[in-house]
Amino acid sequence: MKTVETLNEGLKREYRLTITAKDIDARVDEEVKAVAPTVRMPGFRPGKVPPNLIRKMHGEALSADALNKAIDQGVKDLIAKEKLRPAIQPGVTLADDYERGKDAELTVALEVLPEIAAPSVDGLKLERLTVPADDAAVMAKIEEFAAQMKRFEEAPKTRKAATGDQVIIDFAGSVDGVAFDGGTGEDMAVEIGSGQLIPGFEDQLVGAKVGDEKTIKVTFPEDYPVENLKGQPAEFAITVKEVKVPAASKIDDEFAKSLGLESLDKLKELMKDQVEQELNGLTRTYMKRKLLDQLAAAHDFDVPPTMVEAEFAQIWQQLEHEASHEADPEAAKAELEKDRDEYHAIAVRRVRLGLLLSEIGQAHGVQVSNQEMQRLIMQAAQQYRPEDRQRFVEYVQQDALAAAQLRAPLYEDKVVDFLFEKAEISDRETTREELEAAIEADDDGHVHGPGCGHDHHDHDHKPAKKAAAKKPAAKKEAVKEEAKAEEAPAKKAPAKKAAAPKAEAEEKPAAAKKAPAKKPAAKKAAPAE
Repeated sequence: MKTVETLNEGLKREYRLTITAKDIDARVDEEVKAVAPTVRMPGFRPGKVPPNLIRKMHGEALSADALNKAIDQGVKDLIAKEKLRPAIQPGVTLADDYERGKDAELTVALEVLPEIAAPSVDGLKLERLTVPADDAAVMAKIEEFAAQMKRFEEAPKTRKAATGDQVIIDFAGSVDGVAFDGGTGEDMAVEIGSGQLIPGFEDQLVGAKVGDEKTIKVTFPEDYPVENLKGQPAEFAITVKEVKVPAASKIDDEFAKSLGLESLDKLKELMKDQVEQELNGLTRTYMKRKLLDQLAAAHDFDVPPTMVEAEFAQIWQQLEHEASHEADPEAAKAELEKDRDEYHAIAVRRVRLGLLLSEIGQAHGVQVSNQEMQRLIMQAAQQYRPEDRQRFVEYVQQDALAAAQLRAPLYEDKVVDFLFEKAEISDRETTREELEAAIEADDDGHVHGPGCGHDHHDHDHKPAKKAAAKKPAAKKEAVKEEAKAEEAPAKKAPAKKAAAPKAEAEEKPAAAKKAPAKKPAAKKAAPAE
């Protein structure tokens, strides 16, 4: 095989490989020997068909297989010979004028990982902000839990439904006057203001009372999971059967017993554990950001453009998705366009930090054990239907890239833990509000690592944007969800929490192209979506 380097520019490399016809023909001979025992032909005993007849019968297919194997081996040999570290799968192009029996000329194009000077892990200094899980925090968590479990009681028949009330309805939906699958139902309970239904549906129930019949007009979202309903205007004929109001919840021993616990004290004990986990998650999030800030400030190197573009595409897709749910989607997208360059810079940073963490982990022997990997696979498999789980497990076991993507978040966390052990850490007690505020202060640029598989990466400081200022409540929710993710990475945040474009895009691992993420179950076409 002949090799000629045709491009060496930054991290881009390109080579011209020539695989001789003789080499390809030798591989065809190997293919013939491999298939000979299975070839059947009238007049010959099994396995005794002459090689020249096998070539005549299956020559084209055998030549194609031989060429593919020669190309695969040629690329592997090139990488080994040139000591390349591909950042992406090399692109291989066979010359248009190739014919069987002739030499094969290939163009191999790739981007390589940068040479990163051995990252120093000395001199790291971090402040650990801690919050005690006091009685007030525990009771607040119990009250929050009680609110989620609220009961409703029947209201007077003359009551007009208000936000927060529950309405029991029958409904029949149609598009252009034609009923659609899943668009009809009876006795559906709708909590007005819960956001469970397609946009605009619940608002039109305000003021309704028992016995009312009305037509509700809505438009299905563009990202609705039922293809023929996406973006379609629809009408729902509804009948109001009951209006209910929230019942007061008293937090006492009886409430605890309704949850299967022996007493309120036992409930407080369990909730204290949960509060401590959340607070520990917030503390870790803050420390991790500050750690990655220090690493980013101390290292600067070129990153593979293709990885950056893949990372940027992921960030941009998420932001556009969030913008589509704004009151004025077009205005929100136009606002985004003004920040395109800044988000591209964030993608560069994410990739750089991911590569840096990977380099630190490799240099210091950080590993994910086989046992940990098996646990990750089984956790991820639970996202799928029972009948699909074994197929997912086999897919990850057979696909190295999928396995690497699944392993990446845990690997990154182990590298971060290693760096925490190396850092000089000072402790300071604070309040939850101050800790959340410290994290929020970084939210105008908090992002994560490279398109190579790392999770939960760093943050960039960007000018405060008007769009971000519109949603302080959503940002606080993102902070809370972020802490939960730190403690239980296998859990996904509720879809509704995706309301803050920046916090969401910035908190999602670039490289966390988590092995085939579970697709949401197809939602019903009913308004309950």
